[in-house]
Amino acid sequence: MITPRPYQQEAIDKAVAYLRSRSNRNGLLVLPTGSGKSVVIAGILRELGEPTLVFQPSKEILEQNHAKLCAYGYRAGIYSASAGEKRIQDVTFATVGSIVRKPHLLDRFKYVLVDECHFVNAKGGMYEEVIDHMGVRVLGLTATPYRLGTEQDFKTGAKYSILKFLTRTNPRVFSDVVHYVQNRDLFEAGYLAKLVYHEIKTINRDALQVNSTGADYTEQSLYQQYEVSGYYRKLVQVVNRLFHPEVNRRNALVFTRFVKEAQLLAQSVPGTAVVTADTPAKERDRIIGGFRAGRIRCVANVGILTTGFDYPELEAVVMARPTRSLALWYQVVGRGIRPHPEKRDTMVIDLGGNLSQFGRVEDLELSDEGGWHIRSHGRQLTNVPFGAPMRGKTNH
Repeated sequence: MITPRPYQQEAIDKAVAYLRSRSNRNGLLVLPTGSGKSVVIAGILRELGEPTLVFQPSKEILEQNHAKLCAYGYRAGIYSASAGEKRIQDVTFATVGSIVRKPHLLDRFKYVLVDECHFVNAKGGMYEEVIDHMGVRVLGLTATPYRLGTEQDFKTGAKYSILKFLTRTNPRVFSDVVHYVQNRDLFEAGYLAKLVYHEIKTINRDALQVNSTGADYTEQSLYQQYEVSGYYRKLVQVVNRLFHPEVNRRNALVFTRFVKEAQLLAQSVPGTAVVTADTPAKERDRIIGGFRAGRIRCVANVGILTTGFDYPELEAVVMARPTRSLALWYQVVGRGIRPHPEKRDTMVIDLGGNLSQFGRVEDLELSDEGGWHIRSHGRQLTNVPFGAPMRGKTNH
């Protein structure tokens, strides 16, 4: 058993009261990265005492959170093909793709918890199919309660991207913010590691083209900027410097957009390994295990370790790409947000202009003034057009 922190207990109490209420709406718990979401989930399951299905977005996060729940003294089944186990119990951790075609298994559950619920599509997705079939109360948990969408100005016909808060999408799955914890409160209380930011000017974001979805930049425009800006040389210099005696970082996690940069780092920075979507599972586990054990000091990953990778000893995070996604920026920085007795702080190196675009994670604030939204220093970041109008349907 574990004793929740005061803010965790408050989240547990409000979540249970909400789920037991007679409302037919679904709610959100907004809990920052590093706030101990697994403790909150365990507390909710304990207090509910009813059959509950807990959705996890991936095999890795499922196994990590299931292990934490068991370590707290609770028992739960796993239903996930990717995890190699299909066992239903009163509390079951599942991946949605494994259970969506098994509706007969869902009827026993009275409640649904959805971890990392910003992945839930409001229309036409597997979560919608399962939730509609079950017809039970649903509570989502996330540190990033927004999605990047696309809208069109009907006067000009111009398309633009917009970050939509989950309770303000149409259609929507989640209607209420049940409880939230502000990032700054956790930093000030000492629950999260001190972050030291360094912004390295490399590419010109204004020269980048937005792709047809509005969610990212086109590969062609990125490659062009990388070539003309000397980006590759600067990236190698930055990562090498992290391990120089005057900086003296014991490890670093680097996030790149393409495999090319990751491989360049492996060739140029001793002790660097590469992880991509094509890395075999056993090799990925070997690399991550070596990283945690200190045998590998740098991992360059391409879109893999952005969510749910917990490594409190991490001393440096390098965001080596620009992004239009506030969620991605937050999740990347969040990999270094957990404190550890042996580190004084986490260094955050940004080579993509993201710090100027989104600000520091500590300053992101949830506000309900004029409808729920995220802001930084008074500047609203969600439910307002983001960036320049989209420039047509440019292919990747």
